[in-house]
Formats: sequence, structure tokens, C-alpha cells
Amino acid sequence: MKIVVRTLIVFIVLLTVISCRYKNVVKETKNNLKLRFIDEYVLPDDTTFENTRVGGLSGIDYANGTWYAISDDSEFPRFYSANISYDINRFGSVTINSVTHFKDSIIEVIPKGIVDPESIRYDNNSFIWTSEGNIKDGLKPFVQIADSSGVFVNEFTLANRYLPNSDLNFGPHHNGVFEGITLSFNKKGYWVAMELPLKQDGEEPTLEETDSPVRIAFINKETGHFEKEIVYELDKVARPATDGATFELNGIVEILEYEKNKFFVLERSYAMGYGDGGNTVKIYDVDASKATDVSSFNSLKGEHYTKVTKKLLFNFEDIRDELTKGIVDNIEGITFGPDFENGNRSLVVVADNNFSLYGPQLNQFILFEVEK
Repeated sequence: MKIVVRTLIVFIVLLTVISCRYKNVVKETKNNLKLRFIDEYVLPDDTTFENTRVGGLSGIDYANGTWYAISDDSEFPRFYSANISYDINRFGSVTINSVTHFKDSIIEVIPKGIVDPESIRYDNNSFIWTSEGNIKDGLKPFVQIADSSGVFVNEFTLANRYLPNSDLNFGPHHNGVFEGITLSFNKKGYWVAMELPLKQDGEEPTLEETDSPVRIAFINKETGHFEKEIVYELDKVARPATDGATFELNGIVEILEYEKNKFFVLERSYAMGYGDGGNTVKIYDVDASKATDVSSFNSLKGEHYTKVTKKLLFNFEDIRDELTKGIVDNIEGITFGPDFENGNRSLVVVADNNFSLYGPQLNQFILFEVEK
């Protein structure tokens, strides 16, 4: 009897070991995506189109052979359509074709200073776009739908936690609200990402390790409601401000869902005082399949939940020497373009040059191949 029991125990142990090894192999080989840098294209800083200066490009999308880029000019909120040509070896050109000004429900151009455009996505002849508003001045952020002419169609209702608040310990940080949006993989809604934690959720990133959880929320297209919310943990600030400056930050600047519950997340750290632009930009491969829905939590502090998992996919420091003047600029947009002839996907990121208000910056486009 003892021999039989011992044999059974040994068999179970061996089975467990084999099972664990098999699971580890699957885990290691399940997602082996890689990004291969191909080329950079810089649109001249003085580029104009129909009496507008082309700049502040903080979001980009591609659909049906056309590219769209939103400008974060709060005085004249608008988006451009463009042709962008490239192949698997190099960039060809970036040509602006049209400009569309966002308009309110009575077809008037949105007044100056009301919005802070950040991200745009094309969806079935409409455009979903985000504004961070102006928290310091009490102007609310939003996620809106506009038609192909830029005219207001709908606005999604926000929970109070996303609105300006007089409570210093509750609500969003200034310039830390809806920085990124993506059409969901199943096309049933949109995922919208905060740039920074809500005040009641955690701290803004610093040079030291902090608890900086950011919410990414799902918006149901059919109901128009914010539904599931998941949590992404930010890195600490990459480097200290220098040359007498003190301003530093890190946050999510864009998201892109490429499979169900799988995202590319652009995370950008910035520090003042650097000749190379001061930006440290990374693309993370994010898995949200096991993340807890935290939409019922007004505050994350003291709650038990599972965050998304993140794996570094690409660090722009690796290609800094191959970019114009060694500058990784203020990259804020990311989208897939047309597939290459070999079947691999193309990926394009774009930098918001802030209209060079704080010194020379670049309208920088960077092209990648997504290798499997």
C-alpha cells in the first residue's frame, strides 16, 4: 500500500512539474512581437495649410487609405487629413490634404480656449476625439463624437471623478486627463486613457518610485456609457530636470488596442533643461485580460485589485542616435498604417511640436515594422 501511495505521489509531482514547464513555455512564446525601426520623417516647422500652421500633432489615425492628425491648438481646434507614403525600407512623404475645424452643435467653430485636443480616432465616417479641458480654470475634459465635417454629434457622460473639483484631494490633475483613445478591437466601443492618476487614486510620478495608478476606461458605443475601468501603473520619472529647471513628469500619452485586451501604450517622461528634447519615450505591450474592473471605486487607495501587466516593447533611447539631431521629441500619437508586402503591420508615431513655443521642436513622424 505504501509503495502504491509513494508511486502515486511521484507521478503527481512529475505531472505537476511537466505541466508547469509547459505553461512557462506557452507564456514565453505566446507574444513575441518586436518593433523594427525603419525611418523618420520631419515635416518642416513652418508648414502651413489653408491659413493654419501645421503643428501640435498630438494624435494620429489611419483608415481607408487616409491619415488623420489632430492639432492641440486650443485657439483653433482642428484635425488634418494627409497622405503618408512609405515602404518597408524608408519614408517617402507626408502631404497635408485638408483641414477640418471642430464645430459645436449649432455648427459654429468652437471658441478659443474652451478645449485642449489630445487624441482622435476614425470610426465609421465619424471622429471620436478627446479634450483635457482646463482643470485649473474649471473647464471640463470630454470625449466627443464629430461627423466628417467636424460638427458635434454626441458627448459621453463622465463620472464626477473626472470633472474639475474644488476638493484638492479629489478629481483630475491639470493636464492629466483624457490623453489617449483607441477603438476597441471588437469595434463595440472605445478605450480612453488618463495621462495621470486621479488625485484620490495615487501620486503623480516622481524621480522616486511612487504608487501612480492610471485609469483606462471602456466606453460602450451602443449605450454611450463609461463601463469597465482598468488600472495601469506608471513608471517613475526617467531623469531629473537640469540647468536650473524643476519641471518633470511622466504619463500615458496614447493607447492602441491590437487584440482583445492587448494594447500598445505610449508612455512619455519629460524633464526640462535638456538639449535632446528631454523626452524619454517607451512603448509597452500591455495585457489587460486579468485586470480588475475598478469602475465602482471612487478611490483606488485601500482597495484590492489586479492591474494590467506591462512589458517593455520599445525604448526610443535605442534609436536616438538615428534621429534628427539626436532628438526624441514629444511623441504623443500612435497608429497602425497599411500592412507591408510581407504581411507585417506598419506602425507610425507622431510628435507634438508644441508649435515650438518652448524652443525648437520637430513635427516628427517615426515608422516601424511590427515583427511577429
